[in-house]
Amino acid sequence: MVFNIFCEMGDLARNTKQIGAVIRRARKKLGITQKELGEKVGIWQVTVSLIENGESGARIDTLLSILAALDLEFQIVPRSRDLHADIERNF
Repeated sequence: MVFNIFCEMGDLARNTKQIGAVIRRARKKLGITQKELGEKVGIWQVTVSLIENGESGARIDTLLSILAALDLEFQIVPRSRDLHADIERNF
Protein backbone atom coordinates (compact mmCIF):
# COMPACT_ATOMS: atom_id res chain seq x y z
CA MET A 1 0.00 0.00 0.00
CA VAL A 2 1.10 3.55 -0.62
CA PHE A 3 -0.41 6.78 0.50
CA ASN A 4 -1.25 9.35 -2.10
CA ILE A 5 -1.96 13.01 -1.73
CA PHE A 6 -4.08 14.22 -4.60
CA CYS A 7 -4.54 17.71 -5.91
CA GLU A 8 -5.46 18.89 -9.38
CA MET A 9 -2.28 17.43 -10.86
CA GLY A 10 -2.74 14.04 -9.14
CA ASP A 11 0.59 14.20 -7.29
CA LEU A 12 1.87 10.95 -5.83
CA ALA A 13 3.83 11.12 -2.59
CA ARG A 14 5.61 8.11 -1.14
CA ASN A 15 7.95 9.69 1.42
CA THR A 16 8.17 12.73 3.68
CA LYS A 17 10.11 14.85 1.18
CA GLN A 18 7.52 14.22 -1.53
CA ILE A 19 4.66 14.94 0.87
CA GLY A 20 6.35 18.21 1.82
CA ALA A 21 6.84 19.17 -1.81
CA VAL A 22 3.16 18.58 -2.58
CA ILE A 23 2.14 20.66 0.43
CA ARG A 24 4.52 23.49 -0.54
CA ARG A 25 3.27 23.58 -4.16
CA ALA A 26 -0.37 23.64 -3.03
CA ARG A 27 0.29 26.37 -0.46
CA LYS A 28 2.10 28.55 -2.99
CA LYS A 29 -0.62 27.96 -5.57
CA LEU A 30 -3.12 29.34 -3.04
CA GLY A 31 -0.84 32.32 -2.43
CA ILE A 32 -0.57 31.86 1.32
CA THR A 33 2.50 31.96 3.52
CA GLN A 34 3.73 29.25 5.85
CA LYS A 35 2.64 31.46 8.75
CA GLU A 36 -0.88 31.81 7.33
CA LEU A 37 -1.16 28.06 6.79
CA GLY A 38 0.09 27.44 10.31
CA GLU A 39 -2.49 29.82 11.73
CA LYS A 40 -5.27 28.05 9.80
CA VAL A 41 -4.40 24.70 11.36
CA GLY A 42 -3.09 25.84 14.73
CA ILE A 43 0.62 25.12 14.34
CA TRP A 44 3.77 27.24 14.23
CA GLN A 45 5.28 28.48 10.97
CA VAL A 46 8.46 26.57 11.76
CA THR A 47 6.43 23.34 11.89
CA VAL A 48 5.03 24.04 8.43
CA SER A 49 8.58 24.65 7.21
CA LEU A 50 9.81 21.36 8.69
CA ILE A 51 6.93 19.44 7.10
CA GLU A 52 7.49 21.08 3.71
CA ASN A 53 11.16 20.10 3.88
CA GLY A 54 10.33 16.51 4.82
CA GLU A 55 12.11 16.89 8.16
CA SER A 56 9.22 16.67 10.60
CA GLY A 57 7.86 13.69 12.43
CA ALA A 58 4.46 15.32 12.13
CA ARG A 59 1.45 13.60 13.61
CA ILE A 60 -1.05 12.24 11.13
CA ASP A 61 -3.78 14.54 12.48
CA THR A 62 -1.52 17.54 11.80
CA LEU A 63 -0.92 16.39 8.23
CA LEU A 64 -4.63 15.79 7.71
CA SER A 65 -5.42 19.29 9.01
CA ILE A 66 -2.86 20.81 6.63
CA LEU A 67 -4.23 18.81 3.70
CA ALA A 68 -7.79 19.89 4.52
CA ALA A 69 -6.72 23.55 4.74
CA LEU A 70 -5.14 23.20 1.28
CA ASP A 71 -8.17 21.33 -0.14
CA LEU A 72 -6.07 18.20 -0.74
CA GLU A 73 -7.14 14.60 -0.34
CA PHE A 74 -5.29 11.73 1.36
CA GLN A 75 -5.77 8.23 -0.07
CA ILE A 76 -4.27 4.82 0.60
CA VAL A 77 -4.01 2.59 -2.47
CA PRO A 78 -1.99 -0.43 -3.58
CA ARG A 79 1.50 0.41 -4.83
CA SER A 80 1.91 0.65 -8.56
CA ARG A 81 5.50 -0.65 -8.52
CA ASP A 82 7.67 -3.21 -6.77
CA LEU A 83 6.96 -2.86 -3.05
CA HIS A 84 10.39 -3.85 -1.74
CA ALA A 85 12.34 -1.61 -4.10
CA ASP A 86 10.18 1.38 -3.15
CA ILE A 87 10.56 0.73 0.57
CA GLU A 88 14.35 0.47 0.25
CA ARG A 89 14.50 3.79 -1.63
CA ASN A 90 12.52 5.50 1.16
CA PHE A 91 15.00 4.56 3.91
